[in-house]
Amino acid sequence: MDIEDLRTFVEVASAGGVSPAARRLGVAKSIVSRRLGRLEDELGVQLLARTTRGASLTEAGATFRIHAAKACAEIDAARDAILPSGDLRGRLRVAAPLTFGPTHFAPVFADLARRHPQLHVHATYSDRFVDLVGEGYDCAIRVGYLQDSNLIARCVGPLHGGLVASPGYVTANGSPQSPDQLADHEALMQGTEAWQFMDGDSVVTVHPRGRFKADNGTALLAAALAGLGIAWLPDGITREHLDAGALVPVMPRHPPPPAGIYVVRPPGQHPSLKVRALTELLIACFDLAPLPVKHSR
Repeated sequence: MDIEDLRTFVEVASAGGVSPAARRLGVAKSIVSRRLGRLEDELGVQLLARTTRGASLTEAGATFRIHAAKACAEIDAARDAILPSGDLRGRLRVAAPLTFGPTHFAPVFADLARRHPQLHVHATYSDRFVDLVGEGYDCAIRVGYLQDSNLIARCVGPLHGGLVASPGYVTANGSPQSPDQLADHEALMQGTEAWQFMDGDSVVTVHPRGRFKADNGTALLAAALAGLGIAWLPDGITREHLDAGALVPVMPRHPPPPAGIYVVRPPGQHPSLKVRALTELLIACFDLAPLPVKHSR
């Protein structure tokens, strides 16, 4: 039984169809279909029910997927165990935030690929929280405050961010001096998130309201510069505008609680060598140059 056929089946099962699995694997759809057909012929059962909308697991496929995923994981662990020290092969799929991922994290991904010529690095940039297991990612970089989950997280650096607004907005509407006064202001948000602030040694949580929402920090930055309200944004994308006077800090006496940059991975006993190597590079990078970031969803 070919290991690539097993991997392909697991990818199709996770992605929900041949086309998305082919994009993940970086191969043609015809190759994915050929591998699936070969595997089903060898097993003598139908693993997937194919429709115009994608592919769903048959009862036999659902059972076989569990064992196939374990087999692939065991092969990867065995390969890691016998590789020469520092030698990485295979593919690393990593999800990173869109807001500053291409500028701050992409150079680290490129450095990892440069150090390991046999490693295929596939990076995806989005401010949504991807489903690592369901979408087939090895790990993700998340910033801010982690939500409770069964994912394993490793902090790789400190995070800083804060509230900002344009001078025009402050002139027209004033500037809040305490968290409770935010209720009187327009907040620029990604959704219905809560904002947290330090009040002495205590953490105060507020639920801001506003009419402008966007799914990434760059769009919220544009709204803040246009004077539409107050935004919670990373210093990494606001610093030049603060220096130029296009934005001003808001409520600096109540900063957000300390947060971090995290590498998160699916639950498992040990991280793969690929994830470990990326984590070590990120720690080295952000320990020397801490990255300011925003509150995460």
